[in-house]
Order: sequence, then C-alpha cells, then structure tokens
Amino acid sequence: MAKVPAAVVAASGLIGGYGVARWTRKRQLGGVVLAAAGAAAAQQWRQQAGGRAAGALTAAYVAAFAGSHPLAKKVGAWPAVFGAAGAVALASWAVADRRS
Repeated sequence: MAKVPAAVVAASGLIGGYGVARWTRKRQLGGVVLAAAGAAAAQQWRQQAGGRAAGALTAAYVAAFAGSHPLAKKVGAWPAVFGAAGAVALASWAVADRRS
C-alpha cells in the first residue's frame, strides 16, 4: 500500500479538524482530529527529514492553525483554513516529502 505523504496528512488535519469542529459544533472533537493528524505528520517528518526539520514543520503547523483564526476575519473561515493547509502542505513537501 502506498504511503500517504506527510503534506497530505498535515493539510487534512487542518481542514478536517475545522470541518469536524464546525459540523459537530464540538471544538474539542475538531482539536482531536487536528492533534492526531499533526502527530502523525510530525512522525513522518522526523523519519524523512530529521528532528530539527520535524520541529520546524510542527511549529509551522501550529502557527498555521493559530494564524487561520485572524485571517478568517478578513477572508472567511474556509478560505483561511484552505490557505493555512496549503502553506503547511507546501512547506512539508519542500522540506520532507520531496526527499522520499
């Protein structure tokens, strides 16, 4: 079975976390999705690019999540989430996924 790239896992965590929180109206449940995907992506980043890169990408993941909130006030919720997910996916691909 083909391995899912970390970029897809991370982007899915941001999009899926927001979607679950919005549709269930339970922010904690969205947080579980966000955290689980972030942990899975971080593990892949560590295996593919090392601990330092994994730390930087994890920080970017958290920053994208946090940054999507103020951005949503300017462009809307879904565009902000998709923008944050795209930025994390691009960073993941550039640092870790293209190497494997």
